[in-house]
Amino acid sequence: MARTRTVHRCSSCGASHPKWAGRCDSCGEWNSLVEELDQPTRGSGPLPDASIPVPVTQVGDEAAISVPTGIREFDRVLGGGLVPGSVTLVGGEPGIGKSTLLLQLLGGSAAAGIRSLYVTGEESASQVKSRAGRVGALHDDLWLVSETSLPNVKAHIDSVKPDLIVVDSIQTMHDPELGSAPGSVAQVRECANKLLNLAKARGISLVLVGHVTKEGTLAGPRVLEHIVDTVIEFEGDRHHGLRVLRATKHRFGPTSEVGLMQMNGDGLASVIDPSGIFLADRVAGVSGSAVVPTIDGQRPMLIEIQALVAGSSLATPRRSAQGVDPGRLAMLLAVLERRVGLSVSKCDVYALAVGGVRVVDPGADAGLALAVASALTGNPVGDDLVVIGEVGLGGELRQVGHQDRRLAEAARHGFRHAIVPGAVVDQPDGLTVLRAPTLAAAVELASVGPS
Repeated sequence: MARTRTVHRCSSCGASHPKWAGRCDSCGEWNSLVEELDQPTRGSGPLPDASIPVPVTQVGDEAAISVPTGIREFDRVLGGGLVPGSVTLVGGEPGIGKSTLLLQLLGGSAAAGIRSLYVTGEESASQVKSRAGRVGALHDDLWLVSETSLPNVKAHIDSVKPDLIVVDSIQTMHDPELGSAPGSVAQVRECANKLLNLAKARGISLVLVGHVTKEGTLAGPRVLEHIVDTVIEFEGDRHHGLRVLRATKHRFGPTSEVGLMQMNGDGLASVIDPSGIFLADRVAGVSGSAVVPTIDGQRPMLIEIQALVAGSSLATPRRSAQGVDPGRLAMLLAVLERRVGLSVSKCDVYALAVGGVRVVDPGADAGLALAVASALTGNPVGDDLVVIGEVGLGGELRQVGHQDRRLAEAARHGFRHAIVPGAVVDQPDGLTVLRAPTLAAAVELASVGPS
């Protein structure tokens, strides 16, 4: 009897190793090797017909036609909708709302006459039906099956003949021809490949749900992200209602759009005016608060950034940042102390982007710095004032992209003054631009320096 051989396979890149090691030699990831049974190589059948090279000038101009899903923000990120024959990978933390989002997508597609199939490997059919009733996705053209065996899934596809399929999730799919357990590198890779080939051959729009690791990256072999056409990240704080859709890869359009949705009792609703949501509960006249016009994708948004400064008895004072980059906060504190003369070295500093949003825009530097200065001195920033600008290590304020759109969004929400880098010239109607070449000048203009 032949002895079963095991290999150690990298969960990040899929490379195999004869024995365990702390680091994968192929991709450099640490502690990513898992033990699996080595599978014999099987023949793949007859080779397909070879393609014929042609001059690039003679290639046809057929464009991929997107089919709207009925969810405004999802279609915004995809550039119009799902393309027939495309494969989309949706990833997000557990409980963030991936299943709810995709069930609404299937319900809207079924209502439009698109035959849809929902394959759930993590919940029972009755659980999914209960959620479908809550989000209004009960339609005769939406078919549901609870299944984890890949051959059975392919048989259901042959039977239903859907135009749109959601597999929730790819980590639960299992091919009996492989000896490894569900969720292993080999299972995820092979099941995804077989489903992809089926979708491409039949022109079916396929959406795969993927788990994420504790670091926030998609679980499974990296090849999973390479073989799909689109990778969408579904982000948000489960304690807040706001959800963000981002495309990190999209073969049929740009990845610059961002979708915003609000979780409520009836499911997920598209957010038309995000600035209004972020500023709805803002309290006027409070120190440590500044409003920053940011750009996320192609969408301008007004975000309130808050800071709190308190005396510390610790040898190393606390630095807490939620929704903002901790490294950026540390740099701005050093600039405030060295270039502006505001010392926070013996104080605890807490910074927060209100509403559960994550701000990575460098144009928020000046607003965060003014919020800290305001919290330190107790002088509030003006209620009708917004702040734009990236802060350099020399204390200078630098220009950022889309400044005209940022200012227009601020003017639309009733703000009357804006502190901007000195080189900015244009200003929208109703908004007075205050030019500040340095952070020290911005602190003086905002009247948040020492009295």
